[in-house]
Amino acid sequence: MLLNLNPMPTCVWECPDLEPGEEILPKDTDGKLIFDAVDLCTTWEALEKCKEAGLVKSIGVSNFNCKQLKMILNKPGLKYKPVCNQVECHLYFNQSKLLDFCKSKDIVLTAYGVLGSDPEKEWVTKNYPVILEDPVLNVIAEKHQRTAAQVALRYQLQRGLVVLAKSFTEKRIRENFQVFDFQLTPEDKETQDGLNGNLLYFKDTYFADHPDYPFNDEY
Repeated sequence: MLLNLNPMPTCVWECPDLEPGEEILPKDTDGKLIFDAVDLCTTWEALEKCKEAGLVKSIGVSNFNCKQLKMILNKPGLKYKPVCNQVECHLYFNQSKLLDFCKSKDIVLTAYGVLGSDPEKEWVTKNYPVILEDPVLNVIAEKHQRTAAQVALRYQLQRGLVVLAKSFTEKRIRENFQVFDFQLTPEDKETQDGLNGNLLYFKDTYFADHPDYPFNDEY
């Protein structure tokens, strides 16, 4: 279903970029992806023009590290800063340093992959633990009489993130909405902080050769 929204509420730019054209994943004769050579600041200026033209209400980024955010924020002639940065964030990769930086710049950190991901997907890092099976998480969930997913979602909400959670099951979709009528204690949050292991499920290694590949830096 297409939503006829004019203007679009928020346009989020995902980094890095591929060569524009008809192919979704353009490749050379050796089967390697062909990347776009346009730098980040030039692309951001194009997004600013979209906002000025009334095509979008706000503009944000996705998968930007701290250095890349600073590049945009320190760009000469900056008209609009990113309203959000959408990144992988969960109990095993809690993005605490990036969250602190974004808060200091009034940029909303939006979390995807909050509940982990299907290990069968080819782009997901293999042999990582399953978040919803974590025994510590399930102890906290039992204490609050909630599901492990609800506690994992609530943890990110109380940290000040916007949370994205995908499900194809009606029961789980309803459960994912039922996270606003309970509070985790400071002890619960501290315990969940301790689960961080900097485990990134979506490394997007297809793009590892791109000069703007964001996952080589600490945050």
